[in-house]
Amino acid sequence: MAMQPDMIGIVVADMGEALGFYRRLGLEIAEGQEQEPYVEVTTPNGYRISWNALSMVKQIEQEWVEPIGHRMELAFRCDSPAEVDAVHASIAAAGYRSHREPWDAFWGQRYAIVEDPDGNRVSLFAPLAGDE
Repeated sequence: MAMQPDMIGIVVADMGEALGFYRRLGLEIAEGQEQEPYVEVTTPNGYRISWNALSMVKQIEQEWVEPIGHRMELAFRCDSPAEVDAVHASIAAAGYRSHREPWDAFWGQRYAIVEDPDGNRVSLFAPLAGDE
């Protein structure tokens, strides 16, 4: 079997805050895991996302240091350009940081960027009408 991407792990300072943010993006994360050191879900398309408490990561790798800058970000496909706007507004209204307001990108998508509680950028996108 060929190797293939299967999961992305996100290191988080506050598990409860992180899970609340990703629930707002529509991920079905069971309640009651806010104090766990590790939480994992499988998305409807089969991809796994895990949240790893900073305290657990530092137990595994004591030399671990928080990265500086943004080298990767998650991207969530929305059903429509209007949903991009609505999800962005919901995230911002809940007090999370908007990195970039929704716009029509030259590559044919409605696009917005928000930040999770740990400062990770999360893209929201949907094809513009006729560009699917």
